[in-house]
Amino acid sequence: MTSMDSTARSPDAAARTAGLLLLATAIVTIVAVVGRVAADADQDTFESSMTYIAVNSGLYGIGGAARAVSGVTLIVGAWFLMRTWIISERFATPLVPALFVLSGLFTLASGIGAVVLALFAPEVSSTSILAKPDEWLEPVANARWLTGKIGFAAAGLALIIAARYQWMVGGTLRRIAPVSAIIGLAMQFIWIDAATIMHPIIGTAFFLWLLAIGFMLASGRVERHFVAMTSEGSP
Repeated sequence: MTSMDSTARSPDAAARTAGLLLLATAIVTIVAVVGRVAADADQDTFESSMTYIAVNSGLYGIGGAARAVSGVTLIVGAWFLMRTWIISERFATPLVPALFVLSGLFTLASGIGAVVLALFAPEVSSTSILAKPDEWLEPVANARWLTGKIGFAAAGLALIIAARYQWMVGGTLRRIAPVSAIIGLAMQFIWIDAATIMHPIIGTAFFLWLLAIGFMLASGRVERHFVAMTSEGSP
């Protein structure tokens, strides 16, 4: 590739679309979190959780639906990211969008599980004592919990891997690279119960990362950094 080839590139529509979809993922994720938190469904026992889901089924269902949508936007965004010249010409690894697709699939499954729980949570009596829940709901709740964690951890792995290429490109991306690596590593704490108090902080950090990278992709700034890198390396 010559210097002229690098600098004469047309704006990459795939990169900009990927950025818009990452921004959409961030926004919809906030709706999902607000819905789940407002429903107060994260209780110590399955029965207690079902009680709160039954009482606040609307909020919990909205949160679950938004979570499912965020999975879809992440999958489609990753597909567009895979189609960028940055990935197709191997200036960055396809493993990052592949991990985002994996994360999106598990996030979608988790969101669907939450919607199912909202629809079928047992009714609560006037004394607020939950009737015995159907036996099949507990495996659904467990699957929702597990798929959510896998989806979050997979996205964290994508950030860790992306950090290496951000560092190589330089500029603003080099300054973001250590942050990407730290957030990605912290996202693996989702598996540690003792780190529960940190989860909201880590989730917020990931949300801000999606906003930052989404904006940089949508505005063409990521492309410009890679064009500059390829130009410098051209004969």
